Amino acid sequence: MEDNFSNYFSQTGKVAREYLETRLDLIKLQAAGKLSKALGLFFSLLMAFLLFFFVIVFLGMVVGFWIGEMTNSFTIGFSCAAGLFILLFLVILLFRKQLIQRPLAKLLITELVDEITDQDEHSNHIHNQRAKEHPEQPVDPGYVPDEEATENTMKG
Repeated sequence: MEDNFSNYFSQTGKVAREYLETRLDLIKLQAAGKLSKALGLFFSLLMAFLLFFFVIVFLGMVVGFWIGEMTNSFTIGFSCAAGLFILLFLVILLFRKQLIQRPLAKLLITELVDEITDQDEHSNHIHNQRAKEHPEQPVDPGYVPDEEATENTMKG
C-alpha cells in the first residue's frame, strides 16, 4: 500500500515538474515573441528616422548650394539652409504632439490591441463562447441572455 502511495507521489511530482518546465518554456517563448515584435517595430522606426534624417541633410546641402549659386556666396546659401533647418526644428518642436507623439502612441496602441485581440480570439473566455454560439448578436460584456436572467431572478 505504501509503495502505491510513494509511486503515486513520485509520478505526480514528475508530472508537476514536467508541467512547470513546459509552462516556463511557454512563457519564455511568449516573451521572445513579444520582444521580437517590439524590436521589429523599434528598428523599423529607427530606419525610417535615419532615412528621413539623411534626406533632410542632403536636401539642406542642395538648398545651400542652390542659394549659394543664386547669390554667388556659399556662405549666404548655407546660412539660409541653416535658417531653414532651425525653422524646421522649431515647427517640429511646437507641433511635436501632433506630428510625433500622437502618431507613435496610436501605432503602439494599435499593435498592443491587435495582439490582445488575437489572444482573446484564441481564449475560452465566457464572452468568446457566447459570441461563437450567437454570432448574430453583438458581444456586450454586460449582456445576459433572457434564459439566464429569468433563472437568476427565480432563484433569489
